[in-house]
Amino acid sequence: MPKKAKNKRGRRTKKKSWWAKLQISKKGKIFLSIGCLGILLIYGYFFYNFAVSPFTLKWKALYGNINGPEGYSIRGIDISHHQGKIDWEKLSKATINEETVDFVFIKATEGTSLLDENFNDNFYQAREYGFLRGAYHFFSPGISAKQQAEYFLKQVHLEEGDLPPVLDIETLGNLSTEEIRKAAKTWLEIVEKKYKTKPIIYTYYKFKEQHLNTPEFNKYPYWIAHYYVEKLTYKGEWKFWQYTDVGRLDGIREKVDFNIYNGSMYELKQFTIQGDKTIEE
Repeated sequence: MPKKAKNKRGRRTKKKSWWAKLQISKKGKIFLSIGCLGILLIYGYFFYNFAVSPFTLKWKALYGNINGPEGYSIRGIDISHHQGKIDWEKLSKATINEETVDFVFIKATEGTSLLDENFNDNFYQAREYGFLRGAYHFFSPGISAKQQAEYFLKQVHLEEGDLPPVLDIETLGNLSTEEIRKAAKTWLEIVEKKYKTKPIIYTYYKFKEQHLNTPEFNKYPYWIAHYYVEKLTYKGEWKFWQYTDVGRLDGIREKVDFNIYNGSMYELKQFTIQGDKTIEE
């Protein structure tokens, strides 16, 4: 076995470990400190953004402290029978982040046989109290898209000054991505032919990215649902953003969805159905 090297006094020398060298080196200490700090900062960033922040935003919303997106002044809601009977007088004076409620989307139909029980009253009252109003159809996968479009047109009669019709499409059901695209396109084309304006597509951010991400759908105006985030991460063009589903307003007993419009009031009014666009039966 080879002998260990001796120093000048005859003592055997021991090789210093990398840790020992690091301990006696000032540069090593600085390097170690910076490395640990960097790891902590990276961990803290991801922990806050992916664990703390979403729950903080949701907690604030649940307790009535909904900080709506900054930089948008046109606010609105969407309603159905789930909100119960609405006190429209109180609602007309309600505010979201000190801004009045300007527009209301109202659930009209679902599938080929379901008319929302409060639709007719809500639709009438919305105009009576000066709101820009719109109507949406909740799409049922697996049922004929053509028949769903025809049912919506039979039950809903949009007028000049109303917002374009809305297709609410959120789930595949038992359909494939290709089949849901075909069905959505059928509904959109039938309704567009009637009103001579492109319908709005309402969907969730992830559903849009995964299933409606082909070029033929990019020509439609989008209403994106994306909750508990400080800004919308969808990179495409959009008209409306539904940013929470737990809003509270005077005149509505239940929780209600809050939305913002991506533009000015002038642009929103220009976006409505114009008198010469509809086709009479």
